[in-house]
Amino acid sequence: MHPINIDKSLIAPCGMNCGICMAYLRNKNKCNGCRAINTWNPKTRVECKIKNCQSLNAHGLEYCYQCNQYPCTLIKHIDKRYRARYNMSMIQNLNAIKDNGIEEFIKAENEKWKCKSCGGVINVHKDICSTCGKQRNTESG
Repeated sequence: MHPINIDKSLIAPCGMNCGICMAYLRNKNKCNGCRAINTWNPKTRVECKIKNCQSLNAHGLEYCYQCNQYPCTLIKHIDKRYRARYNMSMIQNLNAIKDNGIEEFIKAENEKWKCKSCGGVINVHKDICSTCGKQRNTESG
């Protein structure tokens, strides 16, 4: 079972909540999130252009909104893709962190992505609960 329990370590520099990602929620070849430091993470996480951004790393920034180039082309691109495919905005996430702080963002994410049927985590990429398999938009409650 995957009970919802998002914490700060699961919020990527780009604003992605890794705790709702398909790669994090799966059991086989599980990713530990974008901030995890291990060489066996999927190649897409290890070589991520946003995670490895020189501006972000050179200035010791935690999140992309802290950069003077925000929102850069990389953020705009991933935001457009996630809004179109998954109805989620990285820019909106980053602005929420900037405006309300990481703790409030996490509290909101825990509520937003919690399955109303079983308390499990809704998988953003499949729009289903990772525990009971119910579609997000067909949940009762």
